[in-house]
Amino acid sequence: MPSESAASHQPPDTASPVTLRTYILAAIAAQLPRHNGTVETEIAFLMQHLRQIADQGQSWRASLSSYLRQPQPQDRWLLGLAKSLKLTAPELLTVALAVAVETDVMVSRALARVQAPLGGSRPTLSLLVAALVNLSKTSVQTLHHLVNGQAVGSGLLQRLHPELPLPEQTIQVPLHLVFALQGKDSTVPGTQLGLPHNGTIPLATSIQQQAQRQAQALTIAGQTLALRTGSMAEGKSVACAIAQALRRRPLFIETDSTVPGLGPWLLLRHLLPVFCRQLAPGETVALPTIPGYEGPVLALANPDGSLAVADGTVLNWVLTVPSLAERQQLWTTALGNPELAADLARHHRHSSGRIAQLGALAHQYSTLAQRTAPTLADLTAAAWSGEGVGLDALAQPLTDPVREDALVLDPELQEKLQALLLRCRMRDGLVDALGVSATTRYHPGVRALFVGPSGTGKTLAASWLATQLAMPLYRVDLASVTSKYIGETEKNLAQLLARAEQAGVMLLFDEADSLFGKRTDVQQANDRFANAQTNYLLQRIETYDGVTLLTSNSRQRFDKAFARRLDTVIEFSLPRPQERLALWRSHLGEQTEVEPQDLNRLAATVDLCGGHIRNAVLMAAVLAQAEQRSITYEDVLVGVDSEYQKQGRQVPAVLSR
Repeated sequence: MPSESAASHQPPDTASPVTLRTYILAAIAAQLPRHNGTVETEIAFLMQHLRQIADQGQSWRASLSSYLRQPQPQDRWLLGLAKSLKLTAPELLTVALAVAVETDVMVSRALARVQAPLGGSRPTLSLLVAALVNLSKTSVQTLHHLVNGQAVGSGLLQRLHPELPLPEQTIQVPLHLVFALQGKDSTVPGTQLGLPHNGTIPLATSIQQQAQRQAQALTIAGQTLALRTGSMAEGKSVACAIAQALRRRPLFIETDSTVPGLGPWLLLRHLLPVFCRQLAPGETVALPTIPGYEGPVLALANPDGSLAVADGTVLNWVLTVPSLAERQQLWTTALGNPELAADLARHHRHSSGRIAQLGALAHQYSTLAQRTAPTLADLTAAAWSGEGVGLDALAQPLTDPVREDALVLDPELQEKLQALLLRCRMRDGLVDALGVSATTRYHPGVRALFVGPSGTGKTLAASWLATQLAMPLYRVDLASVTSKYIGETEKNLAQLLARAEQAGVMLLFDEADSLFGKRTDVQQANDRFANAQTNYLLQRIETYDGVTLLTSNSRQRFDKAFARRLDTVIEFSLPRPQERLALWRSHLGEQTEVEPQDLNRLAATVDLCGGHIRNAVLMAAVLAQAEQRSITYEDVLVGVDSEYQKQGRQVPAVLSR
C-alpha cells in the first residue's frame, strides 16, 4: 500500500504530524554517519524525520515521553493495544516501524538502503537494538524485550528466519494486524469474521433469552462456553447472539492451525473467538490458549466428545429443540402459512436451523411450481433434497413413497403399525400430563424393532411409516459405518446419528443385530473393543432424538439390555393364505388373465412371503410383455418356480393344471 509521499520519492512534508513512526525513523537516522553535500533520497527521507524531532527543542527520549502523554489520533489503535498487552517502549516503536514498512514504500526502501547488503526491507534485530538502546539500560536488555516480550509472545510481532543468527533475523507484523491497527477488517485462512447478512437464522425466543443470560455469565466469569448442537448454522447464529450481547463480533475459527496474532486481533477489532470443532465419541480436544487475550471464549461442537482448556473448566450449553409453540412461530416466519406451520410443528421436531433451511428450500420449490406459497409437497421435496448435512455418505435414501393400500398385512400387524405411527406423532408432548417419574429422563426419540423372516415386509413397513409421517427415510449403510480400526465405527455412528438428528429423518438399520448384537465374555482384546462398541450404541440410541427402526431375522441375537431401550417390538410372521391372496391380487393388479380359482390355488399352496411373491410377479410380467400380452397363470408358475429354486425347494405338484 504505497503512500502518496512514497510515490513522489520525496522526503516528507515538514508540516506532517509527528507520530510513533516519526520517532523510530528518527532513531534509525541518528545512527547513520553524517553526510556532507548531496545525499541519497532514502537517507534524506530518514534525516527529515530526525530534524522533525530536533525542531521540538527536546531530546529524542524526552520528546517521546511528551508525545505518549498527548499522542496523535493515528496511533490510538496501537497505543490502546500496547496498554492492554503491557508492551515496553522498544516493542511499541518496533511495531510502529513494522507497520510502516507494510504501508509506505519509502520506509521499506530506506530500511533496505540502511541494511544493505545483508538486510532487506524489513527491520533486523541488529538495526532495532542499535536504534532503541537508549530506551533500555543495555543493548542486551533491548534485545531481550524484542525477542521475549509480549509483542512476540502474543503474535503481534513475528521473528522471521529463525535459522539465522539473532542480529540477522527480521521482524514483521502479520498483515491482518496491520489492517487492524488502522481500524480495518481483513481475512485470515481458516477463519470467518461474523456471518453474512442472510447467514443468521431466526432463533426461538427461549434460545435468545438463554443467549443473553450466557453472555452475562461470561462477562462475570470470563470462562469458556461450549455450544453443543448438530446444526452448525444454528450454533453460529447463537454465537452471534451472544457476541452481540457482549458488544462484540464473532470470529469463527474453523482451523486447527494457529492463527497468528490472534490475541491482538481480538483486542483490536473487539472480536469474540468461536472455535468450531468436530469431535468423535470419547475424544477430548484441548482448545488452544490465546496469548494476550483474557476475555470470554466460545466453542461450537457436536454433542459427542469433550473439550478442555489449559486452566479452568468448559461450560456446556446443549441447544435443544424449541418447544411446540416456538416451532410453530418459526415455521410461520419461514413459510407465512399459519395452518401448515401448526401441522409441521406438531408432527416434526426440528431445530431452528433446520426450520430455516427447509423454509428457504420450500420457497424455491414453490417458485419453480409457480405457486404463491409453499405447500406440504414443497416441504417434503425440500426435506429430501435439502438434507444438507452429509447423510448420503453413511446411509442410503429410500425415496419411494408407500401408499396405504400397498401394505398388505394381517389385521393384528396393521394395528401394531398404527400404534407405532401414533407413538411417533405424539412423541413430543407425550409426558406433559404425566407424573415426575415419567417425565424424568424422558427422550422423545422412538425406537422400534421389526423382527421376522426375509421378505415379510419389514422394509416396506418402514417406508410406509416414513410416508405417513412425511419424513425422509435413510437406510444405514453398514459397510460405510463399520470399520476395522478401533474407535472408527463409533465415530461414524456418532456422525450419522448427529446428522440424522439435525435433519429430522428416520433411520433404518437393516440386519441391526450386526451392530447391536450380544456382548460376549472378554477372552481377547477384540472382544473388549467389540463390547465397548456395543455399549456406546446402547447408550447413544437411548438418547437419540429421532425415529429409529431396526430390522432383524431373530430377536434372540440382540443383547438383553437392548430390549429395555426399545419402545416396541413388532413380529412380522409368514403370511397366511388370506394375506397371500391379497398379496397376489395387489401385485398382479387388474390387467391379468389369471382366473380367481388359480389365485386361490396360489394363495393356498405357495407359501411365499411378500418379497418372493413380488419377484415371481415381475418374472411373469417379463414373459408377458415380451409377447405383448397380459399375464397368464402359466407365466406366474414360471415365476413361482424361479423363487422355489432360489430356496432349493420343489414347487407343489398341485399347482400344475
